[in-house]
Amino acid sequence: MTRIRVALVDDQALFRAGIRMLIESQPDLEFVGEAGDGEAGVELAASAAPDVMLMDIRMPLLDGIAATEAIIAAGAPSPRVLVLTTFDLDESAARAIRAGASGFVLKDADPEFLLAAIRTVHAGNAVIAASATRELLEHFAASRAQPDAPASFATLTPREGEIFLLAAKGLSNTEIAAREFLSEATVKTHISRILGKLGLRDRVQLVVFAFEHNLVD
Repeated sequence: MTRIRVALVDDQALFRAGIRMLIESQPDLEFVGEAGDGEAGVELAASAAPDVMLMDIRMPLLDGIAATEAIIAAGAPSPRVLVLTTFDLDESAARAIRAGASGFVLKDADPEFLLAAIRTVHAGNAVIAASATRELLEHFAASRAQPDAPASFATLTPREGEIFLLAAKGLSNTEIAAREFLSEATVKTHISRILGKLGLRDRVQLVVFAFEHNLVD
C-alpha cells in the first residue's frame, strides 16, 4: 500500500508534536516533515514532496497564504494544501483557498475529522461540506462579488452547467450522480472537464468561483 505523504507547517511546537503523533499512528499515512514558519514550509514542500501539506495561516517570516501561493506557483507536482485555522469565519482562510488551498480545517477539530480531510483532499476532492466553510465563502464573495461570469463559463455544455451548479452547492459526486441519473465515473469526468475549462484547480475553487460571480443562490 502506497502511503499518503503528509507534511505540517505551524509555528507552535507542541501542536506540531501532537499532529505528528496522530499522523504516524495511521497505517496509510506517512509523516515526511515539519516546519515552523512559511519560508521553511515552502522549502519543505520542495524537499520532502508531500502529497498533502497542513498549513497554518498566521506564522512568522511568511504567512500561510503567501506560502501556499509560493508552493502552488512552483508548479506540478505540488501538494494539496489543507489550511489550519482557529476561527470558523476567517477571511484569511478564504484568501488561502483563492491562493490554491484545497480546503480548511479548524485547529480544534476532532482528530478523526482531520484525518478524513487529509484523505479527502489527497483523493482529489475538497473539504467544502462544513456549513462554516459555506458561510465563509459567502462572506468572502459578498465583499468581492463580480456580477458577470467570465467568457470561459459560456463554454460549458448545458449538462456541464447543471453539474457545475450542483457541485457549487457542495453536493458530492455520489449525490450529483443520483440527481442527474449518471454514473459516478461520468460525473467525475464532467467535473474534470469543468475545472479544465474554467482554469480551476479543484472543487473548492469551483465553489469560490460560483460565489464570486453570483452563480448560486
